Amino acid sequence: MLDRLKRLPWQSLFLVAAAATAIATLTEQVLFWAFQEVAIVTQLLSIVLFPPLGTLIPVAVPMGLGVLTVYLLERWQTQVFVNTASLWALVPCLLLSLWLKSLLVPYFLLGLSRTALIGIVLGVFWKGRSYWR
Repeated sequence: MLDRLKRLPWQSLFLVAAAATAIATLTEQVLFWAFQEVAIVTQLLSIVLFPPLGTLIPVAVPMGLGVLTVYLLERWQTQVFVNTASLWALVPCLLLSLWLKSLLVPYFLLGLSRTALIGIVLGVFWKGRSYWR
């Protein structure tokens, strides 16, 4: 079991998770700036961020991060054999990158929480469903 964990492409997985988190952080910061500065964006985000739609955001945003990470893994790291084990290994890589992000940048939509964990797992395995076997 430990031998299988050692053989996973951790470096590539961390790199993809860091890239996806950086893209999400940049998008989040642009949205936060636009929320403060642009009136029409403020109105649109107010509709999306507050109930009833706002209750979906804590799961939907991390789910999007999970989907983005698997997409980047498929396109950018073609030498990585994607299977169930590498998808499961991608989850702690994403959690670590979110934790590092939370130390460096305050969050607006994407933070580290149990809900984010659920969203990340849903996103990773929804996008990676063709690799389950």
